[in-house]
Amino acid sequence: MGSKYMKHEEIAQQAIELVKPSIEALFERTNRKELHIVIMDPRLKPWECDFNDAILYQESIRNTDVWENPYDEFARSKAEQAWRDSQPNVVTQAMHPSSLREGDLPFYGSFVYGNVVVACSGVEQWFDMLVSGWVALAFEQLAVHQHQTR
Repeated sequence: MGSKYMKHEEIAQQAIELVKPSIEALFERTNRKELHIVIMDPRLKPWECDFNDAILYQESIRNTDVWENPYDEFARSKAEQAWRDSQPNVVTQAMHPSSLREGDLPFYGSFVYGNVVVACSGVEQWFDMLVSGWVALAFEQLAVHQHQTR
């Protein structure tokens, strides 16, 4: 692969940048105006590495360095659940709670699209899931674009 191709980290950053206008518009409806996003490396599986090593990229939006609650930790917990189970954590929580582990966050807010796992925390959990979905789809489609134009 030549140097003109973006690395996965760059694709992750661009995916978030691409959906930021929608996130900003969504903040007009949410209970808080800050959030944290975690994107897992779609090339790594739970049986291949530790969770923290599989985090591809994470970013806080509108964070003032003092969280009302630890939304960055919450987003990582949601991401870990989704990455571990290869499905949005709402599925595990609602339909398969026997798979939950001690310490799993009892809120949903992740999205899985193919091998792309994204989780978000900071606003209502249904909006966390929406933002996660936007980012996951943007990430994969930017990767598709790169693959198709090489």
